[in-house]
Amino acid sequence: MKSLLILLFISKCFFAVGQSPQSRAKKSISPTTAAKVGVVKKFVPVQLFFVMLTKGYNRNHDSLAAARIQEGHIANIDRLAGLGKILVAGPFMDDANWRGIFIMKCKSQQEVENLLQTDPAIAAGRLSYEIHPWMTGKNCLFN
Repeated sequence: MKSLLILLFISKCFFAVGQSPQSRAKKSISPTTAAKVGVVKKFVPVQLFFVMLTKGYNRNHDSLAAARIQEGHIANIDRLAGLGKILVAGPFMDDANWRGIFIMKCKSQQEVENLLQTDPAIAAGRLSYEIHPWMTGKNCLFN
């Protein structure tokens, strides 16, 4: 019985060694496993733009005006997301200087700048921003 088990183990090892990494990867269920056997999707770089929204120079609006500005800010995000220009948008949940982020898919930094000028919160000075060109992969989450 012991000899039979050893023979089965050895034959399984030979069978696995005889397979190509690609055929072994087809059975795997995770990218980590695929990477371990030498099969990895090619990384195709894509440039996006990371926009850091910060507190603006004018945060002295009364609550009604601030609510209207925020409503316009959200409507503008929805509009730009519908156009495929904003892929990610969201606020930070503390009261620090950083207020939120956008990840934008635009052809140039100038296009990002032009689209940011359509945001009522930026126009009113409640928010300011920094634009940073950012690289990700075509097969990553945002594409």
